Amino acid sequence: MLKSLLRKNDARIVFLVMDGVGGIRNRDFPKTALESAKTPNLDMIASESACGRITPISAGMTPGSGPAHFSLFGYDPFLPENDAGRGVIEVTGVGFELKSSDIAIRGNFATIDEKGILTDRRAGRIPHEEGERICEKLGAKIKKIDDVEIIIMPVREYRFGIVLRGKGLSPLIEETDPQVTGRRPLDPAATAPEGARTASILTRLVKMINEVLIDEKKANTALLRGISQKPSIEPFNERYGLKAAAVAAYPLYRGVARLCGMDLFDTGFTPAEEFETVRSIYGGDHDFFFIHIKKTDSYGEDGNIEGKVKVIEEVDAAIPLLMGIDPDVLIVTGDHSTPCAMKGHSWHPVPFMIRSKFCGIDASRGFSETECDKGSLGVFPALSIMELALANAGKLKKYGA
Repeated sequence: MLKSLLRKNDARIVFLVMDGVGGIRNRDFPKTALESAKTPNLDMIASESACGRITPISAGMTPGSGPAHFSLFGYDPFLPENDAGRGVIEVTGVGFELKSSDIAIRGNFATIDEKGILTDRRAGRIPHEEGERICEKLGAKIKKIDDVEIIIMPVREYRFGIVLRGKGLSPLIEETDPQVTGRRPLDPAATAPEGARTASILTRLVKMINEVLIDEKKANTALLRGISQKPSIEPFNERYGLKAAAVAAYPLYRGVARLCGMDLFDTGFTPAEEFETVRSIYGGDHDFFFIHIKKTDSYGEDGNIEGKVKVIEEVDAAIPLLMGIDPDVLIVTGDHSTPCAMKGHSWHPVPFMIRSKFCGIDASRGFSETECDKGSLGVFPALSIMELALANAGKLKKYGA
């Protein structure tokens, strides 16, 4: 139905996603990071916007970054055709061309003690250069298991990608990350009979990785996550009639954008560098600009509210670069909440604002959980964001007589 209502015009949409920006208050954290940060520019935008909060995928369900971003772009992550696993997203994000029969895995370098107990699920967040060195070390020693080719590549910092290329492979395997320290990594286990052979290959692969990494101080094992195959996702331009540009530094988010058919642009890691990249391409052929800020999520996962506040304030300080291009529609939100109080993703609704000539102005006077609760949009599903964006850009015709 949405496609039948689409119409072309010259309006441009800027969609700024601060990963994991939402938070909660408790006795240890009486204010969220957004409430603690000094954000005069974001607050000014909020005073000219329609505000509310979004539910990433479902009330009470904590999303991973992949499903949460697909939901932001209007793709229902529960539908099989949109079910892109973390492995597919990560390796796609670093530019790897997957075949439909490949199995893609997102790996975490991790630390185990002499008894094989996990002490750090992220290997102390090793620098990217260390991750590259270790991937090269693994790739030199591990090339094949039986007739299955093993391809290992760095992604970012402690994250890396693995691709299994061969016949008769299945993604129906449980992840090996127990999600907590103090336990042994889980064994690869098939969730259906057709996954038995792949589970056996992965069991041997983990053993080989551990043997190669035995002398590493931090990254001495690997956790396997997001075991998946490439889905068939409807291209963004066909779905919405928009030519989309993605300005994101981290591979996972570049991967989501690439799977949706967005054009990727290289950029720096600071908000100012990303906004400058948007300025450099604004006015060209693109009419939708996705911008991703990562560190709000990273500091939330660490429980570091000072770090999260600092990143939010860096975004705010750079906002005039975006406002200088005067986008027809500006959306600011997050893909999910990552409360410092929880040190992880959560289900809590995420602050949201949309600014345009036609959005209407409500009672919100700042960009925070408290102020967005005063907004006219209330709490609504992230799947509705693209409809709102198109409507505010004048890109939807009236439905019915």
